Amino acid sequence: MPRTKEETKDLTLLGNRGVEYRDTYSPEVLETFINKHPENDYMVTFDCPEFTSLCPITGQPDFAHIYINYIPNEKMVESKSLKLYLFSFRNQGDFHEDCVNIIMKDLVKLMEPKYLEVKGVFMPRGGISIYPFANYGMKGTEYEQIAKKRLFESLGEK
Repeated sequence: MPRTKEETKDLTLLGNRGVEYRDTYSPEVLETFINKHPENDYMVTFDCPEFTSLCPITGQPDFAHIYINYIPNEKMVESKSLKLYLFSFRNQGDFHEDCVNIIMKDLVKLMEPKYLEVKGVFMPRGGISIYPFANYGMKGTEYEQIAKKRLFESLGEK
């Protein structure tokens, strides 16, 4: 069944609406819509191959491939708002590990998903690559245990 206008009335970024591409950290651009299938466990994956941020010390650009996987609960993140949010890191000076944890925390706060993970595959600088991984499982549920197990399974993954 198609979504009704009532269900999508709060989505302000879709279509040709003169969208502003912010170049400073802007979590407020994130938008959600209602999950029509909260009784189902299913994974949503975002593959973001053009993430950029800045080294907080040198100001040099850092480039990464960001992967976001989540099992939605009641709310889901709207993809264009996620794109604009990730773009807003462009001039943000944070270490790789900080970026991944900030993204995870912002999405958990926004959606309250059952499970969420964020992985950054950062391009080498100075001959070393960094692949931070952060995840979350809803407290007091089986997803909390899945998150703990998945954290250690992710070791060494690219």
